[in-house]
Amino acid sequence: MSKVEEFQELRPLLFSIAYRILGSVGEAEDAVQETWLRFDGSTTRPTSTKGFLSATVTRISIDVLRSARLRREEYVGPWFPEPLLNDPYQDPARAVELADSVSMAALLLLERLSPLERAVFVLREVFAFEFDEVAAAVGRSEAACRQLLVRARRHMETGRPRFSADRQERQELARRFFDALKHGDVGGLQDLLAADVQLVGDGGGKAPQLAKALAGALNVARVLGTVFPLMTRIDVTFEPCELNGQPGAIFRDRDGKILHVMVVDVLDGQIHTIRAVINPDKLGHLGPVADAWAIDREVKQARRQIS
Repeated sequence: MSKVEEFQELRPLLFSIAYRILGSVGEAEDAVQETWLRFDGSTTRPTSTKGFLSATVTRISIDVLRSARLRREEYVGPWFPEPLLNDPYQDPARAVELADSVSMAALLLLERLSPLERAVFVLREVFAFEFDEVAAAVGRSEAACRQLLVRARRHMETGRPRFSADRQERQELARRFFDALKHGDVGGLQDLLAADVQLVGDGGGKAPQLAKALAGALNVARVLGTVFPLMTRIDVTFEPCELNGQPGAIFRDRDGKILHVMVVDVLDGQIHTIRAVINPDKLGHLGPVADAWAIDREVKQARRQIS
């Protein structure tokens, strides 16, 4: 098998490792490309191509994450991962675990970890690498990696997301939610929301967003049930889909450009968190991006016309 063929076979795994470490589609793709350049430029074939490539993409991702953490501390408003439409790495035997590990809730928990803890947790807990493989990837001893994993698990367990195990039930609740949203049904929305539900948006200072997270079933239902009918008046539409392994939707303007995405977390038959990614810098990999400020002006104008 040629180098190109070996690399292409492992590319889905490499991207999935990098994305979970970085929380960015663009940065993960760059890390994978840099991994290829190093592999292609090496003069000797490694004993294990998978081991070499996994270690390389992990080390690159750790370096990128270290430089990115300062930028995230200075980020305007809440920071969310870039939405992922499809995780290219598929393992039917571990489909549920893989889907949960790529959820926005899980990736936000990973933000609590140091870059090394994050890498060790991803390799061991998500992709089931052996400790000698993890040690080789992060450049630490096996004993040190075990300690890193213990600390990582401790941080993750304090806020580990728990989703409804029944995927069909989760999708059905999301269908009802987006149907109520489409019709501006405040009562219907409220019935589907947990009492302490939160609505949070990530605009990064580059798009209109809530001044702060909105909490409470009635408050969230009223805002969503009021704003979306105004958006439909200016031809904003949405298409339900799966994002980061969870129910969500992509919202588009009249020209089909992406306005924002919305992802919902479901537990015990209710929606507990609604996250909207509005920052245009985080949406470009999904397609052409709309002018969110222009849409916001149109929505405000539509509100004035009916008030």
